[in-house]
Amino acid sequence: MPRKLFIAGNWKMNTNAASARALAEALVEKIGSVEAVDLAVCPPFVYLSAVGEVLAASRIALGAQDVYYEDDGAFTGEVSTAMLKDVGCSYVICGHSERRHVIGETDELINRKLLKALGDGLRPILCVGELLEERRAEETLEVVRRQVQLGLEGVSGGDVDKVTIAYEPVWAIGTGVVATPEQAQEVHAMIREVLAQLYDQAIAEAMRIQYGGSVKPKNAEALLACPDVDGALVGGASLKADQFAEIVSKGLGG
Repeated sequence: MPRKLFIAGNWKMNTNAASARALAEALVEKIGSVEAVDLAVCPPFVYLSAVGEVLAASRIALGAQDVYYEDDGAFTGEVSTAMLKDVGCSYVICGHSERRHVIGETDELINRKLLKALGDGLRPILCVGELLEERRAEETLEVVRRQVQLGLEGVSGGDVDKVTIAYEPVWAIGTGVVATPEQAQEVHAMIREVLAQLYDQAIAEAMRIQYGGSVKPKNAEALLACPDVDGALVGGASLKADQFAEIVSKGLGG
């Protein structure tokens, strides 16, 4: 059975209350009834409720950009799974490269967040990807393999199908540089091999692996056509309704 494409927008630290709502309204108008592709957007925490209200009558799911692994307590600045579910989130990004390399999150911390999200009914998007110096040193496959293995530590075969993996080469995020379809396919195929080793071939074939890193309308079609690329995690282009809708159109074969 072919894997259904999953295209998600990561708004990062952008928008304000008015522009977040306006962007969500434009997306609902343009792609809110799309059924052939699964869709989600991940606004900043403070606008989740407002965006969720706009998305409620559409087929676009709400996601968060991060989560913490404790239920509640003295964790200033953190947000729990219960809070995210309370405002309507279905998805949560875990281990985005900016959390890894700007904030300093470790594979162990990312794994704890992912396990907590899974255990409480959220669907994690686990981000993996190599730095430019790691690619230049031909360490890409080793780095991504390790991130996948450590990120999924303790995740059972019965739960792993709720996880989406997003391969995002760090050197391609926000730089305008994008991995070639061949580069993306090579890493995605390797990730699927790792999943088969960790679980089994059937699970590996069923799991969705997104590509992320300067995804734009002009390169989306070629990337989404790769046999092991099952969607996209879109950054900058997700802040423009026309561009995000066009990327979704490419996933529909348009």
